[in-house]
Amino acid sequence: MSQSLSLTQTRYTISEVAARTGLSQHTLRWYERIGLMPHVDRSHSGQRRFSDRDLDWLGFVGKLRATGMSVADMVRYAELVREGEHTRGQRRELLERTRREVRARITELTDALAVLDYKIDMYAGTR
Repeated sequence: MSQSLSLTQTRYTISEVAARTGLSQHTLRWYERIGLMPHVDRSHSGQRRFSDRDLDWLGFVGKLRATGMSVADMVRYAELVREGEHTRGQRRELLERTRREVRARITELTDALAVLDYKIDMYAGTR
């Protein structure tokens, strides 16, 4: 397989990325504009051409969104990644803080679930 064929096979249009990720084209453009996406390559005609690496990054960003991380913190994390290896400690701190927040939310949700289960059982006549 030639190098150019390999590159062609791993490049996606914005509509293909939108279909694969469930993100709108508007959101993908916004992510790029605010610095959440690394530089996206362009075709000779100026169309965005996303790579598998871009798709992996978007998957990670989706996980960060699911944690409830703020957009500002996600952008900060992306900036730190672009700055290089010397920011590993700062990136780790940001992720550790987010992990603590997620664990606290999980505890809150677990408690709320227990209350719901109790009430549902009560209405079902099993309590």
